[in-house]
Amino acid sequence: MTGHHCWGYGEDDGPSEWYKSYPIAQGDRQSPIDIESTKAVYDPHLKPLTISYESSTSLSISNNGHSVMVEFEDADDKTVVKGGPLEGSYRLKQFHFHWGQKHSRGSEHTVDGKPFPGELHLVHWNARKYATFGEAAAAPDGLAVVGVFLETGEEHGHMNRLTDAFYMVKFKGTKAQFRSFNPKCLLPFSLDYWTYPGSLTTPPLNESVTWIVMKEPIRISEKQLGKFRTLLFTSEEDQKIQMVNNFRLPQPLKERTIQASFKA
Repeated sequence: MTGHHCWGYGEDDGPSEWYKSYPIAQGDRQSPIDIESTKAVYDPHLKPLTISYESSTSLSISNNGHSVMVEFEDADDKTVVKGGPLEGSYRLKQFHFHWGQKHSRGSEHTVDGKPFPGELHLVHWNARKYATFGEAAAAPDGLAVVGVFLETGEEHGHMNRLTDAFYMVKFKGTKAQFRSFNPKCLLPFSLDYWTYPGSLTTPPLNESVTWIVMKEPIRISEKQLGKFRTLLFTSEEDQKIQMVNNFRLPQPLKERTIQASFKA
């Protein structure tokens, strides 16, 4: 989506300005949202989520100037999510994170008004129906994103392999090989979730995402979270700007219903 417009998370190019270049920012199914747990409707017909991730398909880790991202080979159905609210299976394309400068905020979704220190997004696309990720990203049922909240606590054993690679992608526009990482290790024990129809949370903000937000957060240590803040929004030749607060605030729910896979 490059070459479009410059956007970011600063004063002049941040989320409150995005609507000028991307009018859909004020659309009817924008993300993230605040999940009011008492308003979520338990749906007994929602299937359990099936997450089948093979470890071998991760390719690279990169800094795109907005977040840190791990990309996957998505030529076949080795790494998919299915069940839940989804028709058919959706292939994993990439995962990335959002985080704050302080522990008090950083997630995009909030639960009953409460933000978390960070949020992981696993982005999948509907390869049954669409030929490419780009085509899927423009369709109402094209993408499925699994959101996992990051809470601080004990060190997360599997997160080190990731945070230890951050020094290679400190600057915007850098990329390094990152093979055989299985993102299943980043999922919580319980697969209870909330789901609602939404959008990408970064430009172009397409309303193409079925959101699946996990109820149970994963815990990482303060030190691991601190590693995220060593990344930069800027390229090597620019004046350094720390990559923090790369989140969009919750958007109006409008006419949407949040469904829950579990009884509150």
